[in-house]
Amino acid sequence: MYYLNRLLSGLCCVAILGLTIDSRALSAEEITVLYIGDADSAAHLGARQGLTEANAQGEFMGIQYRLVSQTEIGEMPTVPVAIITDVDASRLVQLADQYQYLPLFNLTAKDLSLREDCIPNLFHVGPSEAMLRDAERQWRQHAPDSSARARAWHRSFRKYAAAQLNIRFKEQFKLAMDDDAWAGWAAMKLLADTMVRQPSLAGEQLIAELKTNLAFDGQKGRDMGFRETGQLRQPLLLVEMDKIIGEAPVRGVVDSSDLDSLGLPFCPK
Repeated sequence: MYYLNRLLSGLCCVAILGLTIDSRALSAEEITVLYIGDADSAAHLGARQGLTEANAQGEFMGIQYRLVSQTEIGEMPTVPVAIITDVDASRLVQLADQYQYLPLFNLTAKDLSLREDCIPNLFHVGPSEAMLRDAERQWRQHAPDSSARARAWHRSFRKYAAAQLNIRFKEQFKLAMDDDAWAGWAAMKLLADTMVRQPSLAGEQLIAELKTNLAFDGQKGRDMGFRETGQLRQPLLLVEMDKIIGEAPVRGVVDSSDLDSLGLPFCPK
């Protein structure tokens, strides 16, 4: 009953915004995802790459994904199953509150406060400031004189099929994949990987599935899942003079399999 009430409340919000409900958005035939942010950004290009790959996968299951891009919420022909965002922290909080019944994917806002707030429907795909700092701190313990900076992605990354992802992105957009582009790709792909198993998932059921049953292959060599803070666990790359010189968690400093050694592992009590 609680879920039904929340869903009905969410649909009322949709009606207020002028969005009309189309049953296709909740069916296995067509799944709509809304992107809010700059359509010229690397993050949006990454989401489009993820869309291409999601549709290649979905074709065998009779599923078609559609990515609708807008700078702000506006009239749409269908209710989206999720929202992917490239906006600042304050706007992100507003959207998460406005659309509590939908999962929201944060691609680029690194603010630690967003993770500390543990907003139930907010998923952080890009690493936080704290994750980047922890990776660099671990690396300095390993190599004190290094000036390496932590990154989510790099165009020269080759292991774990990363080279193929970089090639696919460059072939499609004539640009190198960077951190934001990887986050856009990952958000779209992990959503599609989840929904291809259960295309009828929506609302709080989809939010719960993403939080509790995700093992995403982000081409970084580890299965990735979301922490209770909403942050995606992930290895990070250490880059110096535009070359990858290491990975974090840093072997010999911490357990190299302990992804929770990077950033805030739990919601503050």
